[in-house]
Amino acid sequence: SDPDVWVRMSCVSAAWSQEQDFVRSFQRSFFTMRRMDCLPLAELEERLKNRKDSTLLQHILQQTVLHPLCHKYPPSVKYRRLFLAELIKKHEMTRTEPLDDLYDALGEVLRSEELEICHKNYFLLSGENIKLGENVAIISEGTTGLVTWEAALFFAEWAMENSEVFNCRSILELGSGTGLAGIIVCMTCAPKQYTFSDCHPSVLQQLRKNILNNGLLLNLDTWNPKDCEAELKNKNLSEENQRPKITVVGLEWSEVTQEQVAELQSDIIIATDVIYDPEVVLCLVSALEKFLISNEKKERCSVVYLASTIRNPETYHRFKMELDGVGIGHQVITGPTSKVFPYNRATKIELLKIYNET
Repeated sequence: SDPDVWVRMSCVSAAWSQEQDFVRSFQRSFFTMRRMDCLPLAELEERLKNRKDSTLLQHILQQTVLHPLCHKYPPSVKYRRLFLAELIKKHEMTRTEPLDDLYDALGEVLRSEELEICHKNYFLLSGENIKLGENVAIISEGTTGLVTWEAALFFAEWAMENSEVFNCRSILELGSGTGLAGIIVCMTCAPKQYTFSDCHPSVLQQLRKNILNNGLLLNLDTWNPKDCEAELKNKNLSEENQRPKITVVGLEWSEVTQEQVAELQSDIIIATDVIYDPEVVLCLVSALEKFLISNEKKERCSVVYLASTIRNPETYHRFKMELDGVGIGHQVITGPTSKVFPYNRATKIELLKIYNET
């Protein structure tokens, strides 16, 4: 009867939708190079038990290793090898025919040479993706700036939910690293002006490439195109897409000058995952104090938003004590409610609003 057909069709549609979501979770994890133990591999194993063919694995393969994005902005060779090895392991537990595409893909990865830069791709709800080049060696040249930390993802989610905070404002970011948080704010929150900063030349160079690769334009007063071989397809963008005025500057917190403070004045200062080392705390507090006091003298009310993954509670507590010591106020803000990016939700991350109390 018609109602039975409708019910069956609804069930099929729901199952298909669930499977699409499952494949999408694999895709998002793969393109952000999440650890293997964070992938839904146990669920994949369960789903494959009930299958008579390899269509699910084929679908996952098409949306990850064989996706055009993977050819253009690939995760590291090592990561792709581990990922394919896991898929093969799960496939070999089934009774289905061998899947040639899986072994072909592995063969191609095994023949590939590891490059210095690999890519992570973060998908926004709009379907757009943020492309970030990162150094394959997690900590390179003594800097932590070339990898994406979880607090940047947490902050980016919060910023997208609270875009009015940044709309038409001038923003300075301290310790921009790969530029994830700033690129997302520039693409989704319509600030008037955005200044990325970091202190390592190699980080700044990759940061510029990441900004350009995401279709944003740099203010050429502060940038020499010869510094960077990133794609410059952005010249033909419409005025609307040019978004905020963006600059990238070198900034050493321990050596912030009055000239820099005057030049980099902004409505909002943001920083993510910058409190990882006790030695950094004093320099950071000193820099924040200079920026906040300078703005207050000019009757400009600046505010700082700082998101931290609390790896070492003692270091984090010390940071708050140092803020108290120089009369800088701080309050914890409720984090994001939406789950846009894949990261460990059990990680302790805190967002502070920091301001001058006097």
